[in-house]
Amino acid sequence: MATFGRYLFFMASMFVNRERFSVYMKLVIEECIKIGINSVFIVSIVSSFMGAVTAVQTAFNLISPLIPLYIIGQIARDIVILELAPTVICIVLAGKVGSNIAGELGTMRITEQVDALEVMGINSASYLVLPKIVAAMLMIPMLVVLAGFLGMMGGYLAGTLGQLLTETEYIKGIRTDFNSFTVTFALIKAVVFAFLISSISAFKGYYTSGGALEVGQSSTQAVTSSCIAILLGDYFLAQLLMG
Repeated sequence: MATFGRYLFFMASMFVNRERFSVYMKLVIEECIKIGINSVFIVSIVSSFMGAVTAVQTAFNLISPLIPLYIIGQIARDIVILELAPTVICIVLAGKVGSNIAGELGTMRITEQVDALEVMGINSASYLVLPKIVAAMLMIPMLVVLAGFLGMMGGYLAGTLGQLLTETEYIKGIRTDFNSFTVTFALIKAVVFAFLISSISAFKGYYTSGGALEVGQSSTQAVTSSCIAILLGDYFLAQLLMG
């Protein structure tokens, strides 16, 4: 509880003695490039293969001749949109983005760069952390949308090239009984997970003390805590919005 209370005070401190809006604009754009653009490759690879594996394994388990083959596309669509794109991709980003945020802030703390900002009268929490959180909440939902599209494309390529089903059957499965709220639900999860990843990782890195060894430990704790928070948030959001 003490750690959670410290986390809440840390979040509140970012909105005190803020800098000018133009300063944050430049910082947010820089963080968007580091968080979003630099993560496109890993997100593309992971999501494409997840969609392909989902289609192949679904086809392998549909052994009954009474089940139409277009169900493969329908199942792949729902799994990719509801879970694989938002949850699994955010866990991957917790490892890439979260460890980077914690390591960067931890290094700045032990090299006294954070203290130098405080001496200059700058709110270091707001200046260093707020742009990272805003950028994560802007870019991670975009990455989730990209992951959803590539996941379904991966399933399409695996299904058609592997002759598991025809192109028409896969597209029919994607279109059959489509519920648009699943996309809204995925985007809500992406925004929440983006906030959890960026804020928890920044909290762990900001309060690093010691030396280089402690920076590595903070990065590890940031990834672990972010993954646990994502899984808990996934469960509670599912109960709240779809229960």
